[in-house]
Amino acid sequence: MEKFKNRWEIEQNWQLLFPVIGLSALIYSAYKLSKIFSNQLIINIISTTIISVLLVKFTLFLFKKLENRWKVNYKWEMIRIFMVFAITGSSSVFIGRPLIAFLGITKENLNPFIYWVLYIIIGLIFYQILLVFYGWLFGQFQFFWNFEKKMLRRFGLGRFLNE
Repeated sequence: MEKFKNRWEIEQNWQLLFPVIGLSALIYSAYKLSKIFSNQLIINIISTTIISVLLVKFTLFLFKKLENRWKVNYKWEMIRIFMVFAITGSSSVFIGRPLIAFLGITKENLNPFIYWVLYIIIGLIFYQILLVFYGWLFGQFQFFWNFEKKMLRRFGLGRFLNE
């Protein structure tokens, strides 16, 4: 356990919460993906295990690539950042769908191409707002605010920032 704590620069036991939640979410995602292939218990267990290992390897690869690029104080904070991105993506879809339905925009009354363009634009707007909000909830406001400003500049909306 000490080796794990040292690797992720965990100084207090409460910080172990983030690797536990992150790994749990990763295994749950692997389970949901394995359910796509089969409903048989043995096949689900085997495919969940294989997908989990692949997702862990991919996530650790991403951590290595982003470790120098993202300026964080501790490595375990990267897990929080990944969690914020995951929660934000899911939440923007859950908020975007009802809003589009409330506005009366459906695939039936609109060209499918236009529907999906509007769906993506509305989802992207909520994504930007929720990213900063969840970043604040997870104690990473400054990281996500800087990330958001960089993204707005790339969209050509940097003139709206007061800097």
